Amino acid sequence: MMGKLLTADFLKIKRKGLWLLTLIGPLGVVALQMVNYGVRKDYLLQQSEDDWGYFILNVHSFTPLALVLGIVILTSFMASIENETNAWKQLIALPVSKLIVYLSKFTLLAILLFLASTLLMLFTLSFGLFLKLGDTVPYMELAKFSYFPAFAALPILALQLWIASVSHNQGIPITVGIFGVIFAYSSYVLPDWMIWKWPSLMNHWNEPIINVLLGVGIGILLYVIGMIDFTRRDVK
Repeated sequence: MMGKLLTADFLKIKRKGLWLLTLIGPLGVVALQMVNYGVRKDYLLQQSEDDWGYFILNVHSFTPLALVLGIVILTSFMASIENETNAWKQLIALPVSKLIVYLSKFTLLAILLFLASTLLMLFTLSFGLFLKLGDTVPYMELAKFSYFPAFAALPILALQLWIASVSHNQGIPITVGIFGVIFAYSSYVLPDWMIWKWPSLMNHWNEPIINVLLGVGIGILLYVIGMIDFTRRDVK
């Protein structure tokens, strides 16, 4: 049943622009560096002896902001699609648990999130090769700065899906999301316990893996809380 629900959810977003958003997000992040290096490549190459490392950090500086903004838009769109077609009641009328319905939504969004991370890695690699930053490509660093922010952002995904799923007015999750984007933009001044700081991979210990572990752990916790709350509420 889970497979059928997930397939149905993919069909619902087929012509809703979510796939395009998944592409535009990572492409936009790398495009900013295309402009940056196109205007002042010589200057940027003088800033560090590790050209690849410095380039990856420049790309990563915009990744958390794009990631949080993308999550807000994706979750809001997902809930809006269900509201517009009155699909919540139709889904619950089927012989399927609300738990599975909620899991299907979260799984779909997680797939889109990690697809965007994969595209980010490919776009970053392609432009880095175009810039001829060196023969030794740091594939592990590329993977880390592409996928670690997505794992660290799982609590934000779980929180936004929870709010969007139970809100009658999509203005509420969008408002929360706007504050989240502002927090992500100001992540360097946030305390380590705020979930919007975690995609930046910054912390007091200078260990990005801590953000990843916190993201996965708290993300699962918020998902479970949101799922339980969703199952207890009346269908919209």
